[in-house]
Amino acid sequence: MLPVVEAQARYTDPPGIDAALAQRWLVAFLREELVTRRGMSRAVLGLSGGIDSALTAYLCVQALGPESVYAFRLPYTTSSAQSLEDAALVVNALGIHCRTIDIAPAVDGYLKLEPDANARRRGNVMARVRMLVLFDQSAKLDALPIGTGNKTERLLGYYTWHADDAPPINPLGDLFKTQVWRLAEFMGVPAQLIDKAPSADLEPNQTDEADLGISYPRADALLAQLLQGAVDAQLIERGFDPAQVRVVRARLDRTHWKRHLPTTAMLSNTAINEFYLRPVDY
Repeated sequence: MLPVVEAQARYTDPPGIDAALAQRWLVAFLREELVTRRGMSRAVLGLSGGIDSALTAYLCVQALGPESVYAFRLPYTTSSAQSLEDAALVVNALGIHCRTIDIAPAVDGYLKLEPDANARRRGNVMARVRMLVLFDQSAKLDALPIGTGNKTERLLGYYTWHADDAPPINPLGDLFKTQVWRLAEFMGVPAQLIDKAPSADLEPNQTDEADLGISYPRADALLAQLLQGAVDAQLIERGFDPAQVRVVRARLDRTHWKRHLPTTAMLSNTAINEFYLRPVDY
């Protein structure tokens, strides 16, 4: 276990974090991955108005400087105007580059061919168009796209495959949502973003916790125990609600495939990512 993670005081508490150490660790990670490993000096990220992308922008600025961070607001027709305003708070506080690109023409250009697409399919199209924009802008700016997904979302599969989790590096991927909140508060992210209800912002009044059927603090506490090998009976003995245990366990198990690269049919002993690995990958 890395030293940035603090032990749970009680089983039903979410894991803590040494915010000062985590900040130093993640800033060093970004410099190492962008500058040292890839020889790049610019970062591109989508700024949604939520806490995860805001914290990522703060970390990128500390790692690279504001002149090297390019944020993109990528609203759709149904996006909340408040999200755009909250993203602007981050831009103004950090002094980073920002451009707003309306993705509605691109999304609707496809969805007009699929008028019966449900909310899930429409949301996936939006997410993948946003990632298309970020990767294209990264090519234009000679920059690297930075991921913003947190550990809780990734474990629960609450993201679009080959979209939210597509960028090559992600500073928040090993931080539970509750740890993201604590680190954001420590780093001075505007309180308005920390206090707002997390939302994918795909439709009016949508919230993450309503979609998931559990609050982030409870989910984080459960996930931390599951990752240590606890079985359902133990979790219930430790004070967790059986219904919430079932919700988290089911999501964790049925979305395992999303946390892996595409499954390759192996025909040789040099299959990429199955056998062929660099020494650093072991």
